[in-house]
Order: sequence, then C-alpha cells, then structure tokens
Amino acid sequence: MYKSILVPIDLSETGLAKPAIAAAATLSQTFGGTVRLLNVLPMTPVMLAEYVPADFDSQQRVSSEEALALVARECGVEAAKISSVVRQGGIYHEILEEATAIKADLIVMTSHRPAMRTYFLGSNAGHVVRYAKCSVLVVRP
Repeated sequence: MYKSILVPIDLSETGLAKPAIAAAATLSQTFGGTVRLLNVLPMTPVMLAEYVPADFDSQQRVSSEEALALVARECGVEAAKISSVVRQGGIYHEILEEATAIKADLIVMTSHRPAMRTYFLGSNAGHVVRYAKCSVLVVRP
C-alpha cells in the first residue's frame, strides 16, 4: 500500500520527530516500502548575508546531511530502504516538491499543538495536509 514514505524532520527538534519516524518505520516494514527523510533549510535573508560567512549555506547543508544520516542509522529501517535529502526554501513548498519528486504514497510528519497564531497564519503541517497529492499522516507527540 505505501511504497514510498516521506518524513520531513526539523533537526532543531529531533525529539518531536521520533513518533513520525517510528510510524514510518513500522509502515515501511509492514508494506515493504522505502523511507525518505527530509530536512528543509530556510533561505538566508539577504539582509543577513553580509554578516555570515560566504560558505554559510554549504556549512548548514553539510551539517544537516550529517545529522540526517545519524537519524537514518538509528531509526530501525534497514539501510537499503532509507535515504535522506536536504532541500532549501519554504518548508511546506519543499515538502510537497520532494513528495512529488519521489512519487510518495504517504507523508508522515509531526505537528505542534495549534497555537493562536497558527489559526490565523496556518502551519506547515496544515499546508501539507491541504495541498499534498498523496495521503498525509500527522502524528501528535
């Protein structure tokens, strides 16, 4: 049923992502599917560009790739069935783009409890749920 599962992860809160990773690992083993871990780096604002090192974006990418590789090794999915990628841009836009690129059957992600600001602005999970072309499982911690 689920052959390609995408799991977006905020590396600043890996503890929050653990329930989503566990759910994806279980579904992957049950259906024989693959898991793709995704981290989205925000774009460096132009007004900050002169205050950060020239290779700031590449340093962030390398650091994120290393952290995702560690998460992938520890998540319980066999190495041949898991991969990871780091993208840069708007969070929900990049999640949807990656889901399309890998032809994901399912996106498994965690979400914070809604705060008053998310009722007005919307959350990344909310955008993904509304606009994804595949099923989305939102796991609450």
